[in-house]
Amino acid sequence: MAATNIGMMDGAYFVGRNEILAWINSTLHLNLSKVEEAASGAVHCQLMDAVHPGMVPMHKVNFDAKTEYEMIQNYKVLQDVFNKLKINKHVEVNKLIKGRPLDNLEFMQWMKRYCDSVNGGVLNSYNPLERRESCKGGKEAHKKLASSQVSSKSSSVVGKAHTSHATRKNDGNATSASSHRTTRSASTSGGQAYDEQITELKLFVDSLEKERDFYFAKLRDIEVLCQKPELEQLPIVGAIQKILYAAEDNPSVIAEAQAMIEQPNQQLPSVLSPIPEAIEERPKQETQKRKDISNFEVEVEENSKSTPRQRLSDISNFQDGSPLVDAETF
Repeated sequence: MAATNIGMMDGAYFVGRNEILAWINSTLHLNLSKVEEAASGAVHCQLMDAVHPGMVPMHKVNFDAKTEYEMIQNYKVLQDVFNKLKINKHVEVNKLIKGRPLDNLEFMQWMKRYCDSVNGGVLNSYNPLERRESCKGGKEAHKKLASSQVSSKSSSVVGKAHTSHATRKNDGNATSASSHRTTRSASTSGGQAYDEQITELKLFVDSLEKERDFYFAKLRDIEVLCQKPELEQLPIVGAIQKILYAAEDNPSVIAEAQAMIEQPNQQLPSVLSPIPEAIEERPKQETQKRKDISNFEVEVEENSKSTPRQRLSDISNFQDGSPLVDAETF
């Protein structure tokens, strides 16, 4: 499935908490008010049963799981279903069973994306109440749902009865009672709105902290790589370190880093320039040596052709100018 591996910046992870809750409650006929109420893993198992009927052994799912051990058993059932369907998704059970809002929201966002990718999210004649009857604690979930619906209806009926009774009693008391109820309901709704806003802000802060830690770890990996001895002397590594250790967001830092990369390329011809000069000097020296050798060979050849009388005359001429002969005559 295309949704088995989706990035953290995918649109699926930007679905709001209220939309997720509405989707769970409408699909499974539940009455969850918080995403972390699904931390036991039973809801996830039934969602997979809804999109893949018959693949989940619902008799092993425990909707009444309270301890971590019972919750882990539900996640084992879920992981077995993933393995059967060849879904490559790592489930962080230790984080989910703690009931942290952000972790449970992210996993439920992934679940919604996956369920929507199967048959376009269309559930054909799926009866969640009937499927839950075989689960442990499934009937209690029905009772909770029914009691919540009855309590909401009874509260509305009681409110109407009080209103009619107050109207029959006297108009003055009815006016004061209605104004008192209006104030109380306004304060109650205002408190719920504040609670929802606080929860949203907490989720937002947790998301920012997770994103910060992710990018900090990437930068740390780059820093460790740049500190290796075999790479530390490279110009590009120096440019990367200059950007990493810049204290301020200054555009000149980027320009200086680019200059550090371009500077060695400009200096390369001047550094290698003495080599051609040395190469040019070697032929000159070899040519001079060859000339000296050829002159010596010519002189030897001329001496070999001269007669013995000429050689004696040459020697006598040499002795006439010799310092040793002058010393003997003296």
